[in-house]
Amino acid sequence: MMSEFVLPRFIFCLIQYLREGYNEPAADVPSEKDLNKVLQLLEPQISFLEDLTKMGGAMRSVLTQVLTNQQNYKDLTSGLGENACAKKSHEKYLIALKSSGLTYPEDKLVYGLQEPSAGTSTLAVQGFAGATGTLGQLDSSDEEDQDGSQGLGKRKRVKLSSSTKDQSIMDVLKHKSFLEELLFWTIKYEFPQKMVTFLLNMLPDQEYKVAFTKTFVQHYAFIMKTLKKSHESDTMSNRIVHISVQLFSNEELARQVTEECQLLDIMVTVLLYMMESCLIKSELQDEENSLHVVVNCGEALLKNNTYWPLVSDFINILSHQSVAKRFLEDHGLLVTWMNFVSFFQGMNLNKRELNEHVEFESQTYYAAFAAELEACAQPMWGLLSHCKVRETQEYTRNVVRYCLEALQDWFDAINFVDEPAPNQVTFHLPLHRYYAMFLSKAVKCQELDLDSVLPDQEMLMKLMIHPLQIQASLAEIHSNMWVRNGLQIKGQAMTYVQSHFCNSMIDPDIYLLQVCASRLDPDYFISSVFERFKVVDLLTMASQHQNTVLDAEHERSMLEGALTFLVILLSLRLHLGMSDDEILRAEMVAQLCMNDRTHSSLLDLIHHIPENPNPKSGIIPGSYSFESVLSAVADFKAPVFEPGGSMQQGMYTPKAEVWDQEFDPVMVILRTVYRRDVQSAMDRYTAFLKQSGKFPGNPWPPYKKRTTLHPSYKGLMRLLHCKTLHIVLFTLLYKILMDHQNLSEHVLCMVLYLIELGLENSAEEESDEEASVCGPERCHDSWFPGSNLVSNMRHFINYVRVRVPETAPEVKRDSPASTSSDSLSSLHSSRRPKVLQRENSGTAQVFSLVAERRKKFQEIINRSSSEANQVVRPKTSNKWSAPGSAPQLTTAILEIKESILSLLIKLHHKLSGKQNSYYPPWLDDIEILIQPEIPKYNHGDGITAVERILLKAALQSRMNKRIIEEICRKVTPPVPPKKITAAEKKTLDKEERRQKARERQQKLLAEFASRQKSFMETAMDVDSPENDIPMEIATAEPQVSEAVYDCVICGQSGPSSEDRPTGLVVLLQASSVLGQCRDNIEPKKLPITEEEQIYPWDTCAAVHDVRLSLLQRYFKDSSCLLAVSIGWEGGVYVQTCGHTLHIDCHKSYMESLRNDQVLQGFSVDKGEFTCPLCRQFANSVLPCYPGSNVESNLWQRPSNKSIQDLIKEVEELQGRPGAFPSETNLSKEMESVMKDIKNTTQKKYRDYSKTPGSPDNDFLFMYSVARTNLELELIHRGGNLCSGGVSTAGKRSCLNQLFHVLALHMRLYSIDSEYNPWRKLTQLVEEMNSQQGNEEQQPEVPILYHDVTSLLLIQILMMPQPLRKDHFTCIVKVLFTLLYTQALVALSVKCNEEDRLAWKHTGALKKNACDAEKSYEVLLSFVISELSKGKLYHEEGTQECAMVSPIAWSPESMEKYLQDFCLPFLRITSLLQHHLFGEDLPSCQEEEEFSVLSSCLGLLPTFYQTEHPFISASCLDWPVPAFDIISQWCFEINSFTERHAEQGKALLIQESRWKLPHLLQLPENYNTIFQYYHRKTCSVCTKVPKDPAVCLVCGTFVCLKGLCCKQQSYCECVLHSQNCGAGTGIFLLINASVIIIIRGHRFCLWGSVYLDAHGEEDRDLRRGKPLYICKERYKVLEQQWISHTFDHINKRWGPHYNGL
Repeated sequence: MMSEFVLPRFIFCLIQYLREGYNEPAADVPSEKDLNKVLQLLEPQISFLEDLTKMGGAMRSVLTQVLTNQQNYKDLTSGLGENACAKKSHEKYLIALKSSGLTYPEDKLVYGLQEPSAGTSTLAVQGFAGATGTLGQLDSSDEEDQDGSQGLGKRKRVKLSSSTKDQSIMDVLKHKSFLEELLFWTIKYEFPQKMVTFLLNMLPDQEYKVAFTKTFVQHYAFIMKTLKKSHESDTMSNRIVHISVQLFSNEELARQVTEECQLLDIMVTVLLYMMESCLIKSELQDEENSLHVVVNCGEALLKNNTYWPLVSDFINILSHQSVAKRFLEDHGLLVTWMNFVSFFQGMNLNKRELNEHVEFESQTYYAAFAAELEACAQPMWGLLSHCKVRETQEYTRNVVRYCLEALQDWFDAINFVDEPAPNQVTFHLPLHRYYAMFLSKAVKCQELDLDSVLPDQEMLMKLMIHPLQIQASLAEIHSNMWVRNGLQIKGQAMTYVQSHFCNSMIDPDIYLLQVCASRLDPDYFISSVFERFKVVDLLTMASQHQNTVLDAEHERSMLEGALTFLVILLSLRLHLGMSDDEILRAEMVAQLCMNDRTHSSLLDLIHHIPENPNPKSGIIPGSYSFESVLSAVADFKAPVFEPGGSMQQGMYTPKAEVWDQEFDPVMVILRTVYRRDVQSAMDRYTAFLKQSGKFPGNPWPPYKKRTTLHPSYKGLMRLLHCKTLHIVLFTLLYKILMDHQNLSEHVLCMVLYLIELGLENSAEEESDEEASVCGPERCHDSWFPGSNLVSNMRHFINYVRVRVPETAPEVKRDSPASTSSDSLSSLHSSRRPKVLQRENSGTAQVFSLVAERRKKFQEIINRSSSEANQVVRPKTSNKWSAPGSAPQLTTAILEIKESILSLLIKLHHKLSGKQNSYYPPWLDDIEILIQPEIPKYNHGDGITAVERILLKAALQSRMNKRIIEEICRKVTPPVPPKKITAAEKKTLDKEERRQKARERQQKLLAEFASRQKSFMETAMDVDSPENDIPMEIATAEPQVSEAVYDCVICGQSGPSSEDRPTGLVVLLQASSVLGQCRDNIEPKKLPITEEEQIYPWDTCAAVHDVRLSLLQRYFKDSSCLLAVSIGWEGGVYVQTCGHTLHIDCHKSYMESLRNDQVLQGFSVDKGEFTCPLCRQFANSVLPCYPGSNVESNLWQRPSNKSIQDLIKEVEELQGRPGAFPSETNLSKEMESVMKDIKNTTQKKYRDYSKTPGSPDNDFLFMYSVARTNLELELIHRGGNLCSGGVSTAGKRSCLNQLFHVLALHMRLYSIDSEYNPWRKLTQLVEEMNSQQGNEEQQPEVPILYHDVTSLLLIQILMMPQPLRKDHFTCIVKVLFTLLYTQALVALSVKCNEEDRLAWKHTGALKKNACDAEKSYEVLLSFVISELSKGKLYHEEGTQECAMVSPIAWSPESMEKYLQDFCLPFLRITSLLQHHLFGEDLPSCQEEEEFSVLSSCLGLLPTFYQTEHPFISASCLDWPVPAFDIISQWCFEINSFTERHAEQGKALLIQESRWKLPHLLQLPENYNTIFQYYHRKTCSVCTKVPKDPAVCLVCGTFVCLKGLCCKQQSYCECVLHSQNCGAGTGIFLLINASVIIIIRGHRFCLWGSVYLDAHGEEDRDLRRGKPLYICKERYKVLEQQWISHTFDHINKRWGPHYNGL
């Protein structure tokens, strides 16, 4: 019931809404707002349909019935009934159809898509471009290409008659069911997500799937039109592909639609139409008369890749064998497709700018390369993947045939004869590449005879021109000849060879050239190459020449380019016989030789089998062989971590045997995007040879044996055996030997490479006897008798006639007929009388390569068809005429008398710098000729190469062997110095000056580098505590009275003075690292389930906070603030790089930074700068106090005063008020640095007083800064001082200077003498009860509740500086007595009642012994008896159990407890002593740390016997009778516990053994973190954050950049970094696996601590590989956090503007 009645009406209602809502706006583009409004209204209806689809199969089949029932549709929508509303809606629908450029066919028309007609594709054979006949009218509705279409349209109309039939594909839509109209509106509304979901949810229903696919195909053209007009083409593209990928990936369905709905025809037609909207006239070759059209790469269609979804569908359906087969069999489709491809042939033409630099650099080349790759190359690889077996030969023949036809049309269209237009290049020749790749496939897989698919010679000549032009242009671009075209031309040259493009671009081009070379006349080919590279004029024997087409400065690099190209052409075997695995191996070796690579970058660089129809899919066919080849050629280098070094990733590096045998420079040159990579490969090769001891010097690129050529390409080797090449090689060798200009080692290297290639590939039959045939045909130019290199090598050439400029040295009339005419190198005297010229038939003629080439070309054209005879050669302009036609040339004859062999031997002499250096090796060891493969010749420089070639030449023929021996027997006379003309001298001088300048520069650089290195060694070991050398910046010898400082800005040295103070470059930063110490060994784990939570109750910061607030509750505020230290959270840490500067210099330096507009990574306004010498980050300058750095000996002499005298002195000194020194520059600086220190941390970390702004606050803050720095240094040393030695910061410690600044300020606050704790420590108070009388006032903090380390700092900073050593020791001794008593009290509270009674008893017995004051038992018993007077022990019961430790106390465990209690104090005190007095810390074992430190501090009496076990109590030195002072201290406690026994007890037990701070422990596998956190809701805003992050210090979950959790313009991460780390935050970004560091107002990406199995990061989780924790990296991160070195080690900081 519902299905038949309700649903059709419901859907019709929906369609009516869609019809109503759609208003066709004027601009033909509906405004998004209107569309979105309609869609919002319809949201519930569409959601209802969506819910229906989720009800299961039955419901879906009902829906299918409704959607596809044609009768229902007809009844409801025809608009024929009475219902006005329906009529109106039907009209709207018709308008919408019409405005979309579609017609609504009346039923009597029979064409259209519904009735597939038989010969659909016959029309296509006529060539589809003709469809524009009616396209003219159609496009007027598109309104896009009115402007240019007139001229083009005409041309197309002339060429082809249009046919109505294919027009129907574009224009006719007839809807017969709801489904069809729904899809129509879905497209019209640009694929709303909800509709797409509904349509896709129905797909499980098979009947629906077929119906929907057919409907989709029927609307395909309409989709393309909508897509073209859409503003949101990206979103729309994604949604289209979302649908089509589900429809077309199913082979069965794709085949069915192809057969029933002509899917292929539709796709190709639609693509063709799409591109036709942006065609322009091609300017290639013949600008005026060209009939060729190409796509315009500047159009949005190409720039935004709008064509992508259509092409992607096409590639997708071609991946099905059955569909591709149909395509390859259908001639009409192939013609159309080649037509489509030809639109891209020659696009994005570059014209070389010769005068002005181009004003605007167009970036269209991105679009061009993307279009060729996506629209041409990928479909090509898709088709090729189906041509792998013999049975598919026919397909290849078809493609090749239509490809050649298209090429022929193209040559005709651009009016091409035989010369490419100058100064033009296009990198886009898809037709050539199709042709090449199908040829390659035919030979490699289908066993086709190559000649059967090759065209005639003339076509081959034409085919080779453009790919060759690209190769020559690459050389020109690299020679900077295109520099006026801007950077983009370099970009094109790089993209052309880049790893994603090379398989589809440069490789097919080179292969096509190889095919042409193997079939064309070799002399013609070689001369074409040199002419294209414009270096023909350079190939002359004369020492000077004129190049009509090339500037002198470009000649050398162009010649190198030409020779390199020939080497690549002749030695590359990628398509000439290598198997897939060999190719893969060669590619991999080339990439690894350039640089070590990560696994993912290798995968990315080697698209080794591009046949994968969709390389984007990431499935790499043959990845199995990838892994096996990788393990065969490379070793894995696990990531290395130097703290302070950059983060390494796991890399693969070539194995030694790969360098030894497989390093192939040719492949490297072919695959390098940047020229520097070739150098990098050579450097690595050199390093390998040095390391393995194979060759010490600078090696040349090694010669590598090639795989055998496929028989079809044997003709390629004829290039090596043609006279033209031999003449070129001979000429170049001669010029190099004679030191003509413009020749480099690279040229020689390539020349030798070519000779060696020729010897390796020589024809066998000619090897031994002289080539007897010397017919007229062979000797037409008397250079060489034959064409075989082996025999030509020994052929002597006596005279050569050359054309030289009038000015050349060869033409000097007055040169004497010198006697040394036989001397080979004397060119000047070699002029023969004119008479000789004619008779001497042995003179080699002027060899004009170009003339030769023309002759050949003419011959071929004459031989070919008669119509070709009518081709009139266009006149070449004078500029391009054969070189040598310039009038001012004259002829000279040179005497040469050399052969290639003799030139090689002389080269050997020249390279080795010794006469007669070459001695034929076989004369000593005949074996060499039998087994020629000698490893000794594999690696080496030019000398080795020459020796190897001569050996090969001797091996190839006995004649050569004999001639080599003869040449070596003639002792060559020394070469006389050449005469040098003034002009030459000038250029030589210039060269020499350049050379010298270069050498000077090198020397300077080397010196600079070594200076820098030595500086780095002394100054920059940011994080290596091991190998620190103390730096002699300020530690002058102790006898020098004043320390001397070097200013790193002005370079002057001198002491720091009151008027011109020097300062240390320091970085002040707030730190909460100390507060993160915990008291348990187990580090906390990052929570990965709801149950695991981290509570900060047990952190050091929390414990100290609780203690302070407890004290403040019961005691006087000012007294509380002296009893503790703050700075566990937000303490100020001061660090320095150790460099000093004058403070006035620093101010001018800051001024210059402020005016410097360069973008810095720091904020100068906040006082930030980098140290001018080592570039370390800093933000303040700490003034150095005048006087010696290490306090002079006077202060360190031990005095013999008694402790009582010292105590009095200390008290007097503290009592003197510290007047602030007069207003000097120094005191001003001290004030300003104190301000800086205060401003470094937030107010909440400085103010703990109940009365705001109380001076006690400042007092507390100042000594706490000292405490923070000492505690942190202790942590950097590993928490103890066992390692001893200098401070970890060594020379970089600034504690001494910091102490001066703090002391100066602390002495401004004098403590009233009766409140001074020093009194309570050293004097007995007479009447104990006096304090109690004043009830309403809060009492002072009892001395036993004081933190002893804080007391130490207060005492020392209250003394006038510099401090005397004996005063220091006195203070330490007094404080140790208090500390020891605290330890005893804490111990007594910890144990239970019986223990206490027992100890009380045993101690009392020994009380009268002589050393009772130094026996812990006696003291403990006394403490217990004193405290028993109060209520401290009375609170038995429940509270007790928590505190009592269950262990049974033995004397040993008690001694250990006491020592552990006192150790932290001793460590801090020893560090302080080390910094103040410069004494070294002794190193020791952990168990003896206490005794060593106490003796170092002077607590242990010197006469102390070390035999019996060490007892901590022996360090005690009581200033007043022990029992009296203890009882006085205990009395204070008792009077407090009268009222608050619980709190009294809690305050006595202090946790003194903090463990080192750690970051949270992370799980092994990243997935566990990701799964828990990426769906976790934020506790603040209860949403799932878009960018979740977690703090690695405390485990808090935060929203990165989340506006939801923003407070007062601070985003959550920044806020958390201030609360948790006082400005330093370490966050793991869940969705990216990377860690970001926030430091104050800056942030940086630190890297990832999770790596995949290959040791690589996966930032943003793009590759989706399983990631595992890298413990070393995490350790480095933790190390940087603890040592506060984020700022120094990480370089890339940026401001976060509170937005993280």
